[in-house]
Amino acid sequence: MKFGIAIFPTDYAISMTELAPAVEQLGFESLWVAEHSHIPASRLSAWPGGAELPKHYWHTMDPFLALTEAALASKELLIATGICLVVQRDPIHTAKQVASVDHVSNGRFLFGIGAGWNKEEMADHGTDFESRFKLMRERVEAMKAIWTQEEAEYHGELVDFGPMWCWPKPVQKPHPPVLLGGSGPNVLKRAVAYADGWMPNRGDDLGRIPQLQELAQAAGRGRLPVTTYPKADAAEIRRHADAGVERCIYYVPPDGRDQALTRLEELAALVKPFAV
Repeated sequence: MKFGIAIFPTDYAISMTELAPAVEQLGFESLWVAEHSHIPASRLSAWPGGAELPKHYWHTMDPFLALTEAALASKELLIATGICLVVQRDPIHTAKQVASVDHVSNGRFLFGIGAGWNKEEMADHGTDFESRFKLMRERVEAMKAIWTQEEAEYHGELVDFGPMWCWPKPVQKPHPPVLLGGSGPNVLKRAVAYADGWMPNRGDDLGRIPQLQELAQAAGRGRLPVTTYPKADAAEIRRHADAGVERCIYYVPPDGRDQALTRLEELAALVKPFAV
């Protein structure tokens, strides 16, 4: 089992330049950051986690800047978005940011993506909620074209651009792994169609892993790795390992240095017997 640490990299959280080496020194494989460009004050969309949305959702730094700090402060630690809201991002700019971070980190970037849950946040970016999944697929496909083609072009219904030159290309070939987050009814088909792994966000999704692998095999693909965010419990780690999960990720608090480091030490002790 692989283990990662996640954080909302807020303006009042532990610095990424301190957190990244601490995560690496304690033997974790990866460091993940969440993303929200903003939170509309209307608060019409219900937060899946409960009634009161924590303020760190609208205090989160840009993920690529945060991960650049983490990359420069570590040596072998994988750095990752968990998740990047690609339906709210220009694909050309995002393709360059992904490639740049992969270049700066010497090929240590994992690209966790998703469509998100906040309808009003999407609308502020000009994204239609009903077509968000089609948009996500086309933006990912367009970014792959930019990463892999010397003279890239893409022609879809929602994303369309002619031949272009765009460097740097990612260090990882053909591109950094794309890990699709979500638990909707069609998420497995989407993961097989254009991603390199699945990141379910509900514990009861473990029973869907065999179906994911069956769909991948039918599509002529190899086994797709699964990354989850389980409860911090030894029994849960065993349950996830038995279900075929490759990586477990745990959050540390975004509320300050001491809180984050204390939780990090606790998690390191928990996962040590299970780490590869």
